[in-house]
Amino acid sequence: MDNPTFRSDTVLSDVHLHCPSKRHLMVRLNAVGQPVFLSYFKLLWSTEDLASGKHVREITTGREHQCRSGDELCDKDSSNVKKEGESNSEGVEALLDDDGDLEVVRRPQSASDLQAEDLLRDIVCPVILMKGKEDGFEDEERECTCSDVVKIEHTMATPLEDVGKQVWRAAFLLADYILFKRDTFRCCSVLELGGGTGITSIIMGTVAKRVYCTDVGEDLLAMCEQNVALNKHLMESGGGEIKVKELDWLKDEFCTDPEAPYSWSEEEIADLLDHCSVIMAADVFYDDDLTDALFRTLYRITHNLRNTCTVYLALEKRLNFTLRHMDVTCEAYSHFRNTLNDLENLQDGKMKYTVEPVKLDFCQFLVYERIEQLELWKIMAEHLT
Repeated sequence: MDNPTFRSDTVLSDVHLHCPSKRHLMVRLNAVGQPVFLSYFKLLWSTEDLASGKHVREITTGREHQCRSGDELCDKDSSNVKKEGESNSEGVEALLDDDGDLEVVRRPQSASDLQAEDLLRDIVCPVILMKGKEDGFEDEERECTCSDVVKIEHTMATPLEDVGKQVWRAAFLLADYILFKRDTFRCCSVLELGGGTGITSIIMGTVAKRVYCTDVGEDLLAMCEQNVALNKHLMESGGGEIKVKELDWLKDEFCTDPEAPYSWSEEEIADLLDHCSVIMAADVFYDDDLTDALFRTLYRITHNLRNTCTVYLALEKRLNFTLRHMDVTCEAYSHFRNTLNDLENLQDGKMKYTVEPVKLDFCQFLVYERIEQLELWKIMAEHLT
């Protein structure tokens, strides 16, 4: 397959972009003709750890030992690379021009095979999986045990309206918090807004009793349902259940049309309103209109819930240079914060919302880059009457 090219009107998640040592399996085309890839996301725990009742500290201590062992290996590799660099100093000098400037070699023309291997950069390309044939990915699958890997089907480089089909860093952050506070979420009934590929709901399903993973778009919901099926084994030990449903923030009612896929039954709506105690959303704040719609939906649902509810919102501040300000700004994040403040200051005599940021000093259970632009907010929604 040719190397992928990204148009100016497409968006690519950093989770997929920053995987230089990983290959993405293209498994099919979705209903709208977009390539669908299968990725393996490594967990720093396993369902055996949870089933045995190990404390978080015991699990992470074991992982830290592995990391230390890995660091030692890395140090050895670094020293070897350094020695190789010293022995090949003449080759480095050959890349400098008469003035001492570095000449960047774009593509080796007449180098030997060994030199070409050193000079060529790793290229991250989708690879088509040929079903029924043996290939190099079988070894990778053998290494990925069922208890420590999440398998996710997703797309790459989508238009803005299809970003839910990719995996985003804030979903990993929220998943980390769920695993760190798993006793808090154990046996809860949970609603996720904008679930996308479903990775956060899948992690929540390992501890919660029932998770309603919601989004819009039949193709996206079908992908999410497929991911739930791929990871059903992760939820077996906890007995969790995940239901994929449609929930459009731009509409005031649940979709109850029995002819529509992923619609709600009256029993499911009643179950949600009677038992839901946690609502969560990850990386859904990138458009002002959608942010407003989400907060309206959040108010409407929390107002109709029978019990007090805790809301968790994870997001990544994305900085952009704008000609309007001639400066680096974060307009989508600013709008989110303003809307969050409006919710906290709401005085309608019916609901009270208490907002607080969550410190990101909890353990990391998934392999990703926890950058400083990530944030997690906790909202307590209480009935006043």
